[in-house]
Amino acid sequence: MSSVLGFDFNSGRIEESSHPFSTGEYGDHRITSRYRDNDFIEALKATAHETGHAAYESGLPLKWKNLPVGQARNMSIHESQSLLFEKQIFLSKPFMRFFSPVVHSHLRASRGFDCEQIWLNSLKVQPSFIRVEADELSYPLHVIIRYEIESALINKTMEPQNLPDSWDEKMKTYLGLSTEGNYKDGCLQDIHWTDGSFGYFPAYTLGALNSAQIFAAFHRDHSDWQELLGKGKIDVIRDWLKNKIWSQGRLLESQDLMHQATGEGTNPQYFLNYINDRYLEERY
Repeated sequence: MSSVLGFDFNSGRIEESSHPFSTGEYGDHRITSRYRDNDFIEALKATAHETGHAAYESGLPLKWKNLPVGQARNMSIHESQSLLFEKQIFLSKPFMRFFSPVVHSHLRASRGFDCEQIWLNSLKVQPSFIRVEADELSYPLHVIIRYEIESALINKTMEPQNLPDSWDEKMKTYLGLSTEGNYKDGCLQDIHWTDGSFGYFPAYTLGALNSAQIFAAFHRDHSDWQELLGKGKIDVIRDWLKNKIWSQGRLLESQDLMHQATGEGTNPQYFLNYINDRYLEERY
């Protein structure tokens, strides 16, 4: 999967971990993934996601190496790149047509399912307890829950000991699920608060908005984008992203970077259009 998406194993590696992540620096990119014996799509999605993070880091301007201007812009842009690789590329119907024979060649049990079935199964939508396993429609609701709790804690309108009850209440309100007495699948499921990463979660949803908008700009520049994905020609997409996003480092503020790459600042309508096209129209 990673090599198909352009990951260079001569300057990086992939290992197994309980939670997928990407790390490293120039010329040394390390990514991890995880898998279940009964669900190969989740492993491939996680791998594609982390490959996107590594692709961004590998495309940063070498001339600004070790300088602040040569680093990634921020996490909302970083997440836009990982989500673009996972959602816009890997989970697109054209790419799935290209890649499903690879899956069949390695997983004999998968041969009972054609490309269309694999694609549709990977897009199922249902409320879930765990944020990192949520579908892309309900995922923003998980972020909203965390944002509202963080805001209440920081503004001292809620005491920390009331967090589990607040979490349970918001899960019921937004997702119709209860986490009463279930801290593992509730307020203790993320590592962010334990290391002080407050205010981080909105970057995931901003990344989703930016991802859809950036790929829509790629569509405009490459009207044959579905044909490219159907042939696995990811190098064209990577070159476009490197020119528009990766090579800029921190030279531009986020909205200036989005404007230069797409013609306007972050606009949530692109995400709504993308969701409609994928889940209601089943176009790609």
